[in-house]
Amino acid sequence: GSESSSRSTRFVSRKVQTITREMVTKTEETQLKQLENQVENGGGGAWEYLCLVRKLKVRRSEKVLKHGSSILNDPGRRSSLGPDEWTLNEQVAIAAMDCQCLDVAQSCIKALQKKFPQSKRVGRLEALLLEAKGLWGEAEEAYSSLLEDNPLDQAIHKRRVAISKALGKPSLAIEVLNKYLELFMADHNAWRELAEIYLSLQMYKQAAFCYEELILSQPTVPLYHLAYADVLYTIGGLENLISARKYYAATIDLTGGKNTRALLGICLCASAIAQLSKGRNKEDRDATAAPELLSLAAAAVEQEYKQKAPAKLRLISSSLRSLKL
Repeated sequence: GSESSSRSTRFVSRKVQTITREMVTKTEETQLKQLENQVENGGGGAWEYLCLVRKLKVRRSEKVLKHGSSILNDPGRRSSLGPDEWTLNEQVAIAAMDCQCLDVAQSCIKALQKKFPQSKRVGRLEALLLEAKGLWGEAEEAYSSLLEDNPLDQAIHKRRVAISKALGKPSLAIEVLNKYLELFMADHNAWRELAEIYLSLQMYKQAAFCYEELILSQPTVPLYHLAYADVLYTIGGLENLISARKYYAATIDLTGGKNTRALLGICLCASAIAQLSKGRNKEDRDATAAPELLSLAAAAVEQEYKQKAPAKLRLISSSLRSLKL
């Protein structure tokens, strides 16, 4: 309604802002499912459904394409939208590119070009369409041109990363992401993306640095502690293994003991530390705390399997017994 109208009136001039995506609540999820079923079964409410999809920022490309196109192709329903017609054109264009219906996307973008000939936002859609067609060079040129006008457009920086990955050039993606992070150091998703690219290239120390940044900025997110522990365990060496064990323990603490992967990580670290610590000073508590930790973590893992995957309990018990200290 009014929210969509105000959005469309700012269509040309609004700059892209950093939006922290809120998690879809249970109530909103239920509402979305109800509307989805209603629309799919011919009960009406297509526009309300499309507005809710936009509001919740969820991806329902096939349904958006189907129901959005049906409104745009009906002159009466389309004209009743007023300025929201342009918001819908944009929404359907993106959904159509997701579904590789490039002719529909082209049609929506043409309508937007005609209405907003100088719009940078429409320019981004045009570049996205070039990407969807596999015209990587032309898309890169279009994005570079848009960045000259607005160097702080986060969405365009990220599209350039996507192009580098699509071309199979992870080194270029790393270069673009590092430049992006010089401007937007607080973008957690960008740090995660960079870490994953480093991991794909087996550049573990660089990936570890990314996870350190994430843990510093969001110390209560267990995923980052777990990923950092995995990287440290992979790099190996007594010091890294002891650190990995601490971060697996932090993950267990943050998840209330419910992270099976972290519990297994404790077991693996305990075993590896014991192997590397043979003959060391017995007073080195970091190196010699392995037996107690292993038995506690192993018991917790077996309990999890007993409750959730009893058929695999014997297998996991046998694997844990093989981790001799």
